[in-house]
Amino acid sequence: MNSNLYAQMSSCFPADPGACAIETDQGSTYSFADLERASAMLANLLVQSGLKPGDRVAVQVEKSPEALLLYLATIRAGCVFLPLNTAYRETELGYFLKDAEPGVVVCDPRDFSWLSRSAFLAGARHVYTLGEHQNGSLLERAGLCSDRFETVSSSPNDLAAILYTSGTTGKSKGAMLSHQNLLSNALTLKAFWGWQPGDVLLHALPLFHVHGLFVASHGALFNGSKMIFLAKFDAARVLRELSRATVFMGVPTYYVRLLAEPVLDRKACRTMRLFVSGSAPLLAETFVEFQRRSGHTILERYGMSETVMLLSNPYDGPRLAGTVGKPLPGVEVRLVDEASTLCPPGQVGHIQVRGPNVFAGYWRMPEKTREEFTTDGFFKTGDMGRMGAPGAIDEGYLSIVGRSKDLIITGGYNVYPKEIEDYIDALPGVGESAVIGLPHADFGEAVSAVVVLRPGAQADEKAIIGALKSSIANFKVPKRVFFVDELPRNTMGKVQKSILRERFAPT
Repeated sequence: MNSNLYAQMSSCFPADPGACAIETDQGSTYSFADLERASAMLANLLVQSGLKPGDRVAVQVEKSPEALLLYLATIRAGCVFLPLNTAYRETELGYFLKDAEPGVVVCDPRDFSWLSRSAFLAGARHVYTLGEHQNGSLLERAGLCSDRFETVSSSPNDLAAILYTSGTTGKSKGAMLSHQNLLSNALTLKAFWGWQPGDVLLHALPLFHVHGLFVASHGALFNGSKMIFLAKFDAARVLRELSRATVFMGVPTYYVRLLAEPVLDRKACRTMRLFVSGSAPLLAETFVEFQRRSGHTILERYGMSETVMLLSNPYDGPRLAGTVGKPLPGVEVRLVDEASTLCPPGQVGHIQVRGPNVFAGYWRMPEKTREEFTTDGFFKTGDMGRMGAPGAIDEGYLSIVGRSKDLIITGGYNVYPKEIEDYIDALPGVGESAVIGLPHADFGEAVSAVVVLRPGAQADEKAIIGALKSSIANFKVPKRVFFVDELPRNTMGKVQKSILRERFAPT
C-alpha cells in the first residue's frame, strides 16, 4: 500500500470527479478533477526542477487555491512542504532557508527581488513566484508540464512537512511531520468530528499553520467535501456564507469578531453542523455568548505544530467551556510534576503526549529532540494543565493553564497565569487580560496583569487588585496592573507574552 498522504487522500475524493472541491470568494470553482490535474502539473514541475523525494519546498505566499495545490503537489512528489508565515521578514526567512536548505522556494512576486537573494545563498536551485490572482512564474512554468503524474510511493515515516515553531524562547525549531502523522490525525478527526456526506467547509484560516492547512483542509479533502475558500477572514463575509456551509473552524478572535456583528443569530447559522475553535484559549464568556446567539456550542480542541490534534471536546457529548476535552482515540496524555511523578486528577502538571500523530523530532536538532522526549517516548509539550477530578463536571477533561515558560514563581510559590486571568476576565468592565511575571528584588518574580477594558468601561489598578484580594490567595494577586488598548497576538491569535514582559519590565 502506498502510504503517501496524497494517495490516501485522493482515494477519498467523490466518485464524480466533476464535483466542486473549492469555491473562491471571487466565484471561481475547482473540481476534484482540477485538483488532480493541477497538482500533477505542479508535481511535474518540481521534479523537472531537480527535486527528489525528501527535498524541501519552502513556500511563503498569500492564501489561494493554487497555494493549496502546491502543497498537494509537493507531497505527491514525495517532497517535504515547508510553509512559512507571511509575516516573516528577511532576517527570519534567512534563518529558515539556511536551516532547511530547500531545493525550491516559492514566494510572492512582490518579494522576489529580496527573497531570492536569501534563497540562492541557502542553496536553492529555483525560486518561483505565486501571486494571489493566479499570477507568477510558478503557474507559467507548470502550465507547460504534463497533467499526469504517478504519485510517489512513500513509507509511513517519510517526511511530509516541516513546520517551524515561533521561537519565543530561542531559535525556531523545525517540527518534522511524517505522512503517517498527518494521515492518522486526519482519519481520526474525520470520524471523531462526524464528517458527513454533503458537508461544506467554510475555510477562512491561513494556510501556513496546522489549523488551516492540516486540520481544516484535510478535513474537507478526506471527506470529499466542498470548501468555500476565503482569502482572509472577514466577519461580515463569513456570516453571509454560513447559510451555504455546515462546518467552520476558527481561532478565538474570529468568534469575538462574529459576535460583534448584529446579524449573528440562529437564522444565520441554520445550516451549520459544527463550529470548532483552537490555536489559542477561548474565553468562557465568548463560549457562552456564542451559544446564546447562534444556538451552537463551540467545540474547543488542543493541538500543536509538533503533534497536530491531541484532545477534543466531544462531537456527541458535553462541550465544556474552559476545557479542551479528552484525548483523541490513539492518543495518550499524562500530567507529571517537577519530579516526573504522575499527577492525580485536579492537580496542575506538565502535559506529556504519545501517539501516531506525534512528530519524529526537530529538523537537524538531535540533542533538542532527545531533550523533549521522555525515555518511554512521551513528548513534553511545554504546556501546563489540569485534568478534571472524578465526580466533577469536567471529569476526564483537560484544562490548559498556560505554558511552562509562563509559570510564575513568586516568593517560592507557583502561580499559573490562566487561573488569575479567569478571575480578572470575570470582573466588570474587563474585556480580556494577560498575566505575566516581572523581575522583582524580593519575590524573584512579581505577578503582574495587563488588562484590556471594554469600550466605555472604567477601572483602575487599585480597584482590580482590591477585587482580586477577596477571591484568591494574596501571593497570586498582581502587584501591578497595566492597561492597554489591545494585547499583542501572533497570526493565530495567541497572546505574545514575551512582548508584554519586555514592554513592562522594570527599568
